[in-house]
Amino acid sequence: MTKSGVLQIPSMRGRCTEAEWKARVDLAACYRLVELYGMADMMANHISVRVPDEENAFLINAYGMMYEEITASSLIKVDLAGNILAKPDFGELDYGINKAGYVIHSAVHGARHDVDCVIHTHSWASMAVSSLACGLLPSTQTAMRFLKIGYHDYQGVVLDTKEQASLIEDLGNGEALILRNHGALTVGRTVGEAFNWMHRLELASRAQLAAQATQQPLQQVPQHILEETWNNYQPGTRRPYGVMEWPALLRKLDRLDSSYRE
Repeated sequence: MTKSGVLQIPSMRGRCTEAEWKARVDLAACYRLVELYGMADMMANHISVRVPDEENAFLINAYGMMYEEITASSLIKVDLAGNILAKPDFGELDYGINKAGYVIHSAVHGARHDVDCVIHTHSWASMAVSSLACGLLPSTQTAMRFLKIGYHDYQGVVLDTKEQASLIEDLGNGEALILRNHGALTVGRTVGEAFNWMHRLELASRAQLAAQATQQPLQQVPQHILEETWNNYQPGTRRPYGVMEWPALLRKLDRLDSSYRE
């Protein structure tokens, strides 16, 4: 199954529609980008995308693969009830999906029909901010985009579907959620949009931690300016996130390693 450290996985392209294949390529790219930008946690965490034209199905990573080796064919298709609809032949490894990943992602895809992609991370910055009582502070322009971010209190490892209701309530209609004492979650109408939200949330978290590490007073911004800045970042006042940079990010990956497309 392996050759020079690469897991050999049969192509899934002939087993899905062109629309699903494109979604697979975009999702595999997102995994690689999360790794590239320092937000991965080895094989933990998960990113999912809704399968086009299949309302109750989404794609997610095989539990056991590193983000840097995810490919379009390695992704597993699962329905909202947790049934595996399609997966490649992993041979003796016989990978499945992470239960916590299923609980979190099925909840969002089932409740938020405007959302196609969900990203959950355990980056060092998001975990650190999630453990602070103050949460994410609007201390930088980037952080002001998250002025009204949601918070979800820690209830243990997310293995019980009973937690789905409070998770969805805390996310609301927003695009980002801090999971207290845990990490971060972002959503988007496209993979590129969800990645943009997560990338900016990560930058805002790192900047806050760096500023707080100096132990100097943080410069305060008047509330009305915070509100105006937040409004400038909202979908109704600007083009959708991810539209401009996603093709460039794919080109970046192609220059580095195009195997995510396989």
